[in-house]
Amino acid sequence: MSVLIEDYAFLSDLSTGALVSRYGSIDWLCFPRFDSESVFASLLGTEEHGRWLLAPADADAQVVSRRYLESTFVLETIWEAGSGQIRVIDFMPVGRGLSSILRRVSGLSGSVRVRQELRIRPRYGAALPWVSRGRENTPAGSGEVLLAMAGPDAWALRGGSLPEAEGNRHLGEFTVSADGHLDFELTWFPSYRNAPPGLDFDNNLQETIHYWAEWGGHCRSDGIYGDSVQRSLLVLRGLTNFETGGIVAAPTTSLPEDFGGSRNWDYRYCWLRDAALTLESMLTHGYEAEALKWRNWLLRALAGDPEDIQIMYGIAGERDLPEKVLPHLPGYEGASPVRIGNAAVSQYQADVIGEVMVALEKLRLAGGKEDSFSWTLQRTLLDFVEKHYHDKDSGLWEVRGPVRYFTHSRLMMWVAFDCGIRAVRDHGLPGPLKHWLDLRERLRLEILDRGFDRNLNSFTQTYGRPDLDAALLALPQVGFLRYDDERMLGTVAQLETELLTESGLLLRYQTDTGVDGLAPGENPFLACSFWLVEQYAHSGRRDEARVLMSKLLSTANDLGLLSEEFDPTTNRLAGNFPQAFSHLALVRAADAMHGVDKLSLAVTSPVHGH
Repeated sequence: MSVLIEDYAFLSDLSTGALVSRYGSIDWLCFPRFDSESVFASLLGTEEHGRWLLAPADADAQVVSRRYLESTFVLETIWEAGSGQIRVIDFMPVGRGLSSILRRVSGLSGSVRVRQELRIRPRYGAALPWVSRGRENTPAGSGEVLLAMAGPDAWALRGGSLPEAEGNRHLGEFTVSADGHLDFELTWFPSYRNAPPGLDFDNNLQETIHYWAEWGGHCRSDGIYGDSVQRSLLVLRGLTNFETGGIVAAPTTSLPEDFGGSRNWDYRYCWLRDAALTLESMLTHGYEAEALKWRNWLLRALAGDPEDIQIMYGIAGERDLPEKVLPHLPGYEGASPVRIGNAAVSQYQADVIGEVMVALEKLRLAGGKEDSFSWTLQRTLLDFVEKHYHDKDSGLWEVRGPVRYFTHSRLMMWVAFDCGIRAVRDHGLPGPLKHWLDLRERLRLEILDRGFDRNLNSFTQTYGRPDLDAALLALPQVGFLRYDDERMLGTVAQLETELLTESGLLLRYQTDTGVDGLAPGENPFLACSFWLVEQYAHSGRRDEARVLMSKLLSTANDLGLLSEEFDPTTNRLAGNFPQAFSHLALVRAADAMHGVDKLSLAVTSPVHGH
């Protein structure tokens, strides 16, 4: 039985990330980047596919508590085993260029026997490295080191009690008593270089705590959801590469949207849409520097012929992301195939430019200055939208069925021109104002005519079909309609009828219509339900918004982390984890609730004076 997705913690060094289970096992880790080949892949298979376990040897040991220290990604786990207790600290030092995981096992009371198991498995668990044991001299004295090597990659494990070889794994046990501790460090480095020197645990721990606490301390957020907003922004930061500014959608691949099904995708890349929406959330809460770095990443990634624009890129802007299957991995709880790469990279998704233009407009409003390159690029993007005005697309949800005219995609084309118009009109930038006004109006009339079904009194997923789509909740978010417009209220009523599950959570769309070209079956998509919170909050349904928001926050694990979807039947998180899209939607919903509450307070507060 696989570990539940919600039983994992996320560690980040702003280059890659690890998933640490409640049971002390690091089951997923790609070195040195999020999109590198994994060295631990038991998350998608078995122990044989790689992991690093540190936990009490007593099979009856229990986790007493688990938490992040302050507003960090430093994980503290308290274990109770027999008459003793131990504390395990796990973290990744930030921004070193070479990735490491540090783990400290400390005795709190009594004596506890601790088990360590290391299985380094490069190439997503398909390869065995060459492992040797040696000694090295350090300023602190001589110590043992385990060195593993496979092709271009190498790893060094240092610590106070290194495990011994047993078959194709390394096993060991040691005892920790009260006030004692042992430290371990696993470091990746290129195999053609010497192993880097070991790290000072205490110094790196304090530096890492300081980095995350200082970053989180800059978060402008208050209201009753302030803690959830801060943790979500920390997750979004944790999914960002500190060198390139690229933001990945999730640190994992192929965690299933439907347990046992085939909707298993690789999310370790930078979607323009997700990154643009993340940028909006960052700007709202005071992170202008991060937004500027992402804009620079965008300029580099999109540089070249506009016809070569993609909907996603690698972390440094790489374009070649072919999708392939790893048949040697059985998948999470048998959900196959396990995929790396993503075939959606070659899709045309007409909404993406609109999201990018919105993010760059918000950056202007926050004081970001356009240079000749950045504004020229945006004009080129609008030329691209115009050139493909009549093209059908694969939509927001990256359907693998026939291309269509998706109402949401046409809406975001409207948004793209709307942003261009405001850039000229409000910011004095050069551009064909009248031409863009004409294109925007043509799209507005088209959407109202072909995207709205008068018999249903609702907008529809695509032109000419009655199917619904939760993405229609974006209509008022981008200013196309008011939240309380009768057509919008009619759309919400239809969404509640067709897509709202008994659990009170919203599906993206009905998967049995064949629109996505895949076998039907999917769980509620958390971002969609957060969008519904926003809609309720702005349309006079504040009590329902609060109830739904509480339900959504309860789906997060004990560390405040969300995956892509939630299975209400088993009360389990589903899909890649942690998921940027879910966390940025949480921030939007919380901001909407807080804004409505402040407005209500201002209206109802008595006026003092003469």
